[in-house]
Amino acid sequence: MLLTEKTLSLPRPLVNKILAHAQKNSTIEVCGLIGNSASSGKDYYSIDNVSNNPGSRFLMDAPQQIKAMKQMREKQQTLFAIVHSHPASDAKPSQLDIKENDYKDVFYIIISLNTKGVLEMRAYVQQQETMQEAELILEDE
Repeated sequence: MLLTEKTLSLPRPLVNKILAHAQKNSTIEVCGLIGNSASSGKDYYSIDNVSNNPGSRFLMDAPQQIKAMKQMREKQQTLFAIVHSHPASDAKPSQLDIKENDYKDVFYIIISLNTKGVLEMRAYVQQQETMQEAELILEDE
C-alpha cells in the first residue's frame, strides 16, 4: 500500500533533535528512523551511516536499525519516516535515494546542509518511480 497523505506534522523538539544530529556530523549523510504511535507519539532513532562513501551515500548500520525497529515495537510504534542528510546538495531525493527506497509507505525526510546558516528540511512520499514533496508542518508542543 502506498502512502497517499501529503502532509507531515512533526513536533518542533523532534525536528530540533534531527537537525542537531545532522549539524554534528556535517560532512557525512546522517541517517535515522522516526517511529510513531497514537499513544506515545513520535521518536527519532539515529543510526550510524556505514557506507563506504558516507559523504554522498547512506547505508544504515543493520544491527542498529534492527535495534531501533525493536524499540519501536516495544513502544507500539510503527515506522513513520526515514531520515537522512545531504551535506553538499539540496534537500531533494537523488536517483539513488529513489531507487534504493525499500519502504514505499513511509515519509522520506531529507536535510540539506548545503545552505548558508539555515538548514533545509523537506519531506517526500514515494510515487511509483519518483518522489513527491509533502507539506512539512512544525508543531509547537
